[in-house]
Amino acid sequence: MVEKWQLPVNTRWVGRSTYCYEEIDSTNLEAVRLAEQGEAHGMVVVADRQYKGRGRRGRSWESSLKGKDICFTLLLRPKFRTDSMAGLTLVMALSVRQAIKDYCHLETGIKWPNDLVLQGKKICGILTELHSGKSQSSYIIVGVGVNVNREELPEEIENLATSLLIESGRSWDRKKLLVRILERFEQNYESYQRHLDMTELIAEYQACLVNIDRQVRILESGNEREGIARGINPAGELLVEMPDGTITAIYAGEVSVRGIYGYV
Repeated sequence: MVEKWQLPVNTRWVGRSTYCYEEIDSTNLEAVRLAEQGEAHGMVVVADRQYKGRGRRGRSWESSLKGKDICFTLLLRPKFRTDSMAGLTLVMALSVRQAIKDYCHLETGIKWPNDLVLQGKKICGILTELHSGKSQSSYIIVGVGVNVNREELPEEIENLATSLLIESGRSWDRKKLLVRILERFEQNYESYQRHLDMTELIAEYQACLVNIDRQVRILESGNEREGIARGINPAGELLVEMPDGTITAIYAGEVSVRGIYGYV
């Protein structure tokens, strides 16, 4: 079942059109379908459960328990060049972090470029995709999954992931948190748009970056390297100091962080 309803957001364009599903294959896939039908910049797709969600590098991101998580996708139709869009994943990560602090009073960290970490475990993942529209110009979809009211997680990931409930000891109103995420995103997106980079957001982003000054492993096909993360540049690239003292800007590829989940 799908409902089209108005979120109680204090925004000008984010979330003014919202589709809410009890169950769906993927909010990202539905956002693409709606985008191809002409839905506007700022539209949001929300699902109580999704069974074919995806993360980076083809990983699955499923929310099989109803009433527990936040799963949503935001449609963006930027007027700027596609080569300026890479930082939008970072903009969303910062927005989710701010919203969790605003509403839940919990301090999360950001694992570059797209994960939020709480007590050393993943609590949120973000997937940003650029699409070339069949009937209109290119558009972006930003999919977000937040573990909110899960009492436990599957055994295979319980040492890697957590939820707001597990870490705080109480449940949270998912709609209120979603509204705050969208409000924060609109503010941050407009800051990003002024320079087409992270200039106005970089200081706050780096203050919560769990990678900073940690050893990282850069996982690129046939070329694994290690260095020390030194922050990001305005383009949103991770700056890594290599053993010879040179600084390399990492745009793509997988980065693992020593001491953070998933790195041995």
